[in-house]
Amino acid sequence: MSLSRLRPSWINPLIRLNLRPFHSSGASRFALAATRPLRAVAAPAVGAYLKEERHVLNSPSEIARKISAKVLPKLPRPDVQKVVVVGSGGLSIGQAGEFDYSGSQALKALSEEGVDAVLINPNIATWQTSHQLASEVYFLPITTDYVAYVLEKERPDGILLTFGGQSALNVGIELDRMGILERLGVKVLGTPIRTLEVSEDRDLFVKALKEIDIPVAQSTAVSSVNAALDAAEVIGYPVILRSAFTLGGLGSGFAENADELRDLSAKGLSLSPQVLIERSMKGWKELEYEVVRDGADNTIICCNMENFDPLGTHTGDSIVVAPSQTLPDDEYHMLRSAAIKVIRHLGVVGECNIQYALNPTSKEYCVIEVNARLSRSSALASKATGYPLAYTAAKIALGHTLPELPNAVTKTTTACFEPSLDYIVTKIPKWDLAKFSSQVNREVGSSMKSVGEVMAIGRTFEESLQKAIRQVDPRWKGFEVYIEPEDLDTALTRPTDMRLFAIAYAMFRKNYSVDKLHDLTKIDKWYLYKIDNIVQTHHAIRNAGSIDNIDHELMTRAKRMGFADAQIADIILSTEDIVRAARKTLGITPFVKRIDTLAAEYPAHTNYLYTTYNASEHDVEFDEHGTMVLGSGVYRIGSSVEFDWCAVTCARKLRDMGKRTVMINYNPETVSTDFDEADRLYFEELGYERVMDIYELEQAQGVIVSVGGQLPQNIALRLKKNNVNVLGTSPEQIDNAEDRHKFSSVLDSIGVDQPAWTEVTTLVAAKAFAEKVGYPVLIRPSYVLSGAAMNVVFEESSLEYNLSAAANVSPLHPVVITKFIDNAQEIDVDAVAHNGKLLVHAISEHVENAGVHSGDATLVLPPYTLSIQDMARLKDIAEKVATAFEISGPFNMQIIKTPVKVPGEEPELKVIECNLRASRSFPFVSKVLGHNFIDVATAAIVGQDVPDPIDIMKEKREYTSIKVAQFSWTRLGGADPFLGVEMASTGEVASFGKNVHEAYWASLLSTTGFKVPRAGSGVLLGGDITKPEMASIAKGLVDMGFKLYCSSPVVEQFLNTIPYVIAKRIFFPTKDKRKLRMVFDEYEIQCVINLAKSRGLSFTDEDYVARRNAVDFGLPLLNNARTAQLFVESLGAKIPLGGLRSYTEGHIPSEVKSWQEFIGRRA
Repeated sequence: MSLSRLRPSWINPLIRLNLRPFHSSGASRFALAATRPLRAVAAPAVGAYLKEERHVLNSPSEIARKISAKVLPKLPRPDVQKVVVVGSGGLSIGQAGEFDYSGSQALKALSEEGVDAVLINPNIATWQTSHQLASEVYFLPITTDYVAYVLEKERPDGILLTFGGQSALNVGIELDRMGILERLGVKVLGTPIRTLEVSEDRDLFVKALKEIDIPVAQSTAVSSVNAALDAAEVIGYPVILRSAFTLGGLGSGFAENADELRDLSAKGLSLSPQVLIERSMKGWKELEYEVVRDGADNTIICCNMENFDPLGTHTGDSIVVAPSQTLPDDEYHMLRSAAIKVIRHLGVVGECNIQYALNPTSKEYCVIEVNARLSRSSALASKATGYPLAYTAAKIALGHTLPELPNAVTKTTTACFEPSLDYIVTKIPKWDLAKFSSQVNREVGSSMKSVGEVMAIGRTFEESLQKAIRQVDPRWKGFEVYIEPEDLDTALTRPTDMRLFAIAYAMFRKNYSVDKLHDLTKIDKWYLYKIDNIVQTHHAIRNAGSIDNIDHELMTRAKRMGFADAQIADIILSTEDIVRAARKTLGITPFVKRIDTLAAEYPAHTNYLYTTYNASEHDVEFDEHGTMVLGSGVYRIGSSVEFDWCAVTCARKLRDMGKRTVMINYNPETVSTDFDEADRLYFEELGYERVMDIYELEQAQGVIVSVGGQLPQNIALRLKKNNVNVLGTSPEQIDNAEDRHKFSSVLDSIGVDQPAWTEVTTLVAAKAFAEKVGYPVLIRPSYVLSGAAMNVVFEESSLEYNLSAAANVSPLHPVVITKFIDNAQEIDVDAVAHNGKLLVHAISEHVENAGVHSGDATLVLPPYTLSIQDMARLKDIAEKVATAFEISGPFNMQIIKTPVKVPGEEPELKVIECNLRASRSFPFVSKVLGHNFIDVATAAIVGQDVPDPIDIMKEKREYTSIKVAQFSWTRLGGADPFLGVEMASTGEVASFGKNVHEAYWASLLSTTGFKVPRAGSGVLLGGDITKPEMASIAKGLVDMGFKLYCSSPVVEQFLNTIPYVIAKRIFFPTKDKRKLRMVFDEYEIQCVINLAKSRGLSFTDEDYVARRNAVDFGLPLLNNARTAQLFVESLGAKIPLGGLRSYTEGHIPSEVKSWQEFIGRRA
């Protein structure tokens, strides 16, 4: 089937008739194109031929413009000067970086129209929350109350609700229901509230589609467990349960019988007021259509996508291919026509997506859902086609129609067209389930679990798939055997995050046929045959035996199938460098192709590029010699949107300095992969092979590796050794900092302290070291089994378990053991240096003691407990480290401050980690201090316009900002919500306040789903009674009128010995979730504070059950003594000011100030 789908999209026949002369006026069109520069140069997202109020076709043809002015509908444009854009908050599973991208596009569109944009978004790590895009930014919770206060304060003319995911949508619907929008005179721009309600309320949605005879799965909306069971009896098992008003399938799942449904509906109804019981269509094909509709009813299909996995796996957890590959033309058009019919009937104005289930053996289909907003798949479709969906949707919301908007990519055609692709895009999700130990169920189903996604572009499915596999994890070389399941058939029938490699095992080792695999997986045979092509090519390479026996034909075939040089090397037991050299000797190198939205049918000079071996010529000239910026790749735990902010800021600064930029990244959720952020964008892999290919083709001036997190750093030394000009800090020095032995000796040489450590290869040596320095110790195995990784060990028995059952200790797999200093304070130092001289630094302190990963920790800036002497000593360490490693660019250190044993004694400061790159806290410190660290770092890296050193930490500030981690425990069934040395958060939020308590209150409420407990409600308190904070937390809660409950007799006895504290021990079922829910309801428990010393060892551990069910029931959980203490103090400070009161007109809280108001200027 052809990849290219080019269809007329002129919905109104009158317009089509009148514009036919324009379409045939080839001479004038090409004459115009010839005057444009032939190189790819990024420009603002959209330029128009004329700026005027009347509705005119965007066309180079004056005749077409004049005719269109007569026939295009005269839509009144909303009269708006100021618009509030509601963001999505911290990145979480189901609501991630795609909303940074879509919101940023919307802000660009508003800016072009001269509209003041006021953004509410507490996600301080994103590019969206920069003053380059919004007039004002509020780092506040995305809740009805706080958005209402901002509306009251700012008095905007309009509000955009469709660019902030489910959070923004839910807030908008509630604001409308409360009458706040009407009272304040705020227009909802774009899709009307009623349409949003219909698309979100399952019952209304089903009724609406029945009105136009569009099939929907047989379903019943219910609000109780008994009603769910009754509905299932009528529909018949198996059924699927879906929660309304939730994101990413949260609270949904499949039930084969009444017992499964009882559990599932109890959980679903704790997260949403309504659930839908539907007929299950597991095994059907799942497809999505991205639809754009304007106010004049022009409707186009921007992109259609097909899930590689059949229905049953959430589309966010499925491999997705665009355009669809297995649909015959009649089925494609059947679903296309239905999509247009549905979207028109619902009245969507802007962009949306519609999901279908299609019976693979007949033409029976039904609509699964419509997202009447920008979604994850909208970001994917934008990047897959080059059509800027969010930007276009924002323009439509401002009253523009599709014919008058230009195609943002070609600049010569109108936006009222359906993109045509001459390539295949494959999206693969990124899961990080291994980080959450063996408690997490690795199966993927109707509730999303992935934390990010990659997108690969190729000219064959095989090429695209293998590129995507490498993008997900740099350890994977391509479609190879990486797991060997004991029960293979179960691994194939019940999808997990590793099912693709179970298919590889079945094909490579067990010789399963395509038919057998299809019967087990229900994956379409077309895809399985394509995968078999990869397998057969692998066999051909292996049969060749050596690089000398791989001829031009086989090498070409392998590269066209997406095989990496390193992958070929592994198959023939060679090295990547030898294969690369042989390939180049054969004259086989990749070609650079453009994404132009038009399958090259119209001339277009875009800068949106990819590489392929399935071509015969380049689409671009390599005459720009730009500076390459390596992006951060896929979002995962430990590397997320903060590095995209760093990469975008760096690229923009380079362009401001007059340098051409080349961005490489492959994450569709990012702003860095927006085609107007760099002079050339390569949507490509970030491995050594591809970076070298692009560097050699572009003859680049240099490569920046220090703004994209760890991924670019991993190849820095190898690039340098192959004569690449790596800009900034020397890769040899990066290696010195990464190698624990080298790093340690450098610190010793400059007199900087560090905790005692050693590397052991036997359990005996480990025990000997632990005995010598004393417990606790921190262990870091280099080879990990069963999901265990870094751990703090408090006694010898735990050490034995961790180094025998959980990890393999041997000379091949050494373990680093470090003395762990209990009750030490952890401090982050972010800094920039040039030629070893410190230029600027920031010092943030952690609320939690050392032992909580810095990515999960609560950061306070400016620090509120560090003395002037501490600050000076920390700066001195930063200066010494900068000099020792000859740093030119960004770096970050984690330092611990040991508890003082003798009063008046100076605390010890010990460096525990140092990264010679930007860290995840760079956007936070830049925005809080009003000083852009990446701008300074970019100048230092390229050695141009380097500013003088400045000590911004000496400035007095009348505000505090606190960064709080965003967790996604709810999504990860079984995971223990416990904080340790291994990072678990998926995102972050930050808010400002006049003091620590006000800032923490706003920050904590900014975490998605945080519900403040009602006055006088119950709090379940448990954990380690030796924690000094336990007593003050209990006393504080009782003083504020909360009731205390506990499950342990030890905790009960302890609490009841505290003066004026009464705590009641309650019946606590650890095995029956439904009974536990009834207990929580009976005692009105609305908050859980659990201060356990370690993770639960079993599923029935009382502390584990308390923590796990707090998140399952949607209740706030405080699981660290220091943050729980700060929460109770903040609650105590806020209650007298009305902190537990809902929105009250005329009582705007003091934290409701814009970023500019807090820091005193536009930063």
